[in-house]
Amino acid sequence: MPAATYAVSGMSCGHCKATLTKAIGELDGVSGVEVDLGSGHVTVTVTGAAEPDDGVIAEVVDEAGYELTGRV
Repeated sequence: MPAATYAVSGMSCGHCKATLTKAIGELDGVSGVEVDLGSGHVTVTVTGAAEPDDGVIAEVVDEAGYELTGRV
């Protein structure tokens, strides 16, 4: 399954991890979300042949109160 890893700023605790995991995980086609607080990275896995939509992921991250700064 296709996956993409993003750099996200503003994450610092378990609540941040839970918030992003839930928000991104609710998107259509997302089959997995892995948040690494130490590195500030979020890996999103999707079903199907297409890669995650960077714009949609960035919007959800922003709405959750964090900032997606790019792909890793």
